[in-house]
Amino acid sequence: MPNIDRFIQAIHQFRADRLVVATGQRLTLVIGSETRPVSAQPATFQQVRDLLHEIQPAGADALAAGDGTRTFEYASTAGPVRVVATRLGDGMRLEIAPAGATVGAGSPGQADSPGIAVSKPGPEAAAPAAPSLRVVGGPAVVSSGEPAAVMDALFRKMVQEGCSDLHLTSGNPPLYRKDGEITPLGDDARIPAERLAEMLLSITPPDRRAQFESTHDADFSHQIPGIARFRCNLFMDRNGMGGVFRVIPHEIPSAEKLGLSKPILDLCNLSKGLVVVTGPTGSGKSTTLAAMMDHINRTRSAHVITIEDPIEFVYSTRKCLINQREIGAHTSGFRAALRAALREDPDIVLVGEMRDLETVAIAIETAETGHLVFGTLHTNTAASALDRMIDQFPTDRQSQIRVMLSESLRGVIAQTLCRRKTGGRVAALEVLFINAAVSNLIREGKTFQIPSIMQTSKGAGMMTLNDALLDLVTKGLVDPLEAYAKSASKAEFKSVLARNGHQVEAA
Repeated sequence: MPNIDRFIQAIHQFRADRLVVATGQRLTLVIGSETRPVSAQPATFQQVRDLLHEIQPAGADALAAGDGTRTFEYASTAGPVRVVATRLGDGMRLEIAPAGATVGAGSPGQADSPGIAVSKPGPEAAAPAAPSLRVVGGPAVVSSGEPAAVMDALFRKMVQEGCSDLHLTSGNPPLYRKDGEITPLGDDARIPAERLAEMLLSITPPDRRAQFESTHDADFSHQIPGIARFRCNLFMDRNGMGGVFRVIPHEIPSAEKLGLSKPILDLCNLSKGLVVVTGPTGSGKSTTLAAMMDHINRTRSAHVITIEDPIEFVYSTRKCLINQREIGAHTSGFRAALRAALREDPDIVLVGEMRDLETVAIAIETAETGHLVFGTLHTNTAASALDRMIDQFPTDRQSQIRVMLSESLRGVIAQTLCRRKTGGRVAALEVLFINAAVSNLIREGKTFQIPSIMQTSKGAGMMTLNDALLDLVTKGLVDPLEAYAKSASKAEFKSVLARNGHQVEAA
């Protein structure tokens, strides 16, 4: 059942004249001279457009070409209705009334433009109670209310509590990741599978809903204006539908706030080459890349193309022209987008994830043709990132790829998040720059010797993960046991800690 059907039911339930859905307004019933909001939040342009796509006649794309008005009938489950859809610039308005009624006359408080609403919500007193946000010990938020409004409340609570992720699975209460640990926040009840499916689908764009019905997986982004963007993943498991949501802050953290060193920022000034940010899932790779892109945006005049799945941080134009493309919405895949980017006069290309052989190959080729390319991988250390890229290729091609990498790769940043003593998390950054010695090791297939080069090149800004972890311990930011848990070479790191007066008991 389309999302709007439950609101159309309210037309008949309250014997309303019409339902108004407009950009910048809450969904509103018009009953004579009275207006009664029936949603908790104002609708965005995209939300109104998505509702229109659900109910417009098959094969039509009303108002896709621009401004205008379109009228059609829709057979709602609550009964037939007549819809007048109007678009003017960035505003869109739907007026829905029982079939045979007159619609399109506007509603109280409207501007004189052709049926486009201005941002004037109806009277607050008429609004139904929205699901309340609960801090620890407060009321639950999933027991009642419109599914979209409940999701909105969960997202707001997630941001309010400083959590990084929200996990919703059938038969379980909402669970949050805070400071790296999964935890409930209060006493929300378990969510039945049917109820959770309603909640998750209420925020899913129509094209991604079709994808989910076909593959049982879907990725997209969701935004609450003024609060945050969220990276969303839907999936199916043995209990039913589930979803995982990650906060993407509106404000891009600065390079200074993240503690990125000058040698790291110097990578942003290169004219060509490949820069890789790697680390485990959830280690903050996207945040580090966003800070580097923001630094470029503030210091260089360049054309930047990003290819993401989905778009996460949103960049405004400062000194750079930045085009952001989302897989599925704006291009069919990383491979097609990367090939197209070569014809779009870029200076810098950001690849959200180098996930397969072809993407890695095109990223390397793009760097070799005189562009600066940034990409991400999922490995724990800088040296293992090199092996991961090379191992993507068949054995008979690996020698050629080593040569190409030795000439095009400029730097690898491997990061791991550690819990701060005072709460929150901080990144330990392993940094590898490609100098003549490292280039020779890559070409000769001796990447296992790279950590030794990093140890002797600290003056050039290189840093091993153990050195980065020790630095956090020395500064009093991270507990020695936490740093030990994050180390990739634990026996060696335990000795390093002991030499610096820190003892840990290995479990």
